[in-house]
Amino acid sequence: MIPLYEDNHIIIVYKEPGEIVQGDKTGDSTLADAVKAYIKEKYAKPGNVFCGVVHRIDRPVAGLVVFAKTSKALARLNKMLRDGHIHKTYRAIVQGAPNPPEARLSHYITSVERNNKSYASDKETPGSKRAELIYRTLTAGERYTLLEVQLLTGRKHQIRVQLSSIGHPIKGDLKYGARRSNPDGSISLLAYRISFTHPVSGALIDVTAPLPSDPLWGKLWPAQIPE
Repeated sequence: MIPLYEDNHIIIVYKEPGEIVQGDKTGDSTLADAVKAYIKEKYAKPGNVFCGVVHRIDRPVAGLVVFAKTSKALARLNKMLRDGHIHKTYRAIVQGAPNPPEARLSHYITSVERNNKSYASDKETPGSKRAELIYRTLTAGERYTLLEVQLLTGRKHQIRVQLSSIGHPIKGDLKYGARRSNPDGSISLLAYRISFTHPVSGALIDVTAPLPSDPLWGKLWPAQIPE
């Protein structure tokens, strides 16, 4: 857990792959717990520390996660998230080279709790939810391509299942069709950038994440890629 932005109301941290944002059936310690401990130690706060989870990213994914340090900020950020006023950009290393190199994907996604997996269909089915994203190719290597992905909706495993459905699963994502796993158990998906208007001050917040440690990110992510 690496803090990248902090003020009196908000903290944005970098989540390493393998960390979980909120508690689940594994009972493992969470990113929220780590943020609480960080705040408590940094500010020598007595008693319980408020730390509201604004959104989550999947356990094998690295990148930015926003937490609220006050109940007022949490309520406002939750509404902003529902209204589409928090903008999240991802970068992903996928197998092969998508054609066309840039497109808008629309599917209907059904999530199955039994196997913790989502399924994408071109047609609406009972219980499904519409999912949309835009991807564009940044660079391509011999076997893998670096994409930038703009989420237009927020569905469970959305990027993973939509890219897999067009034949380009994310590197390391065995659940959605990758050929092999990554050595550290991660998948090559990064919650790269988050931007929004501060719910209290009104200032523009725009934070980007550092590159993951896998050398392939550095090879596919040269300095000249435009933001």
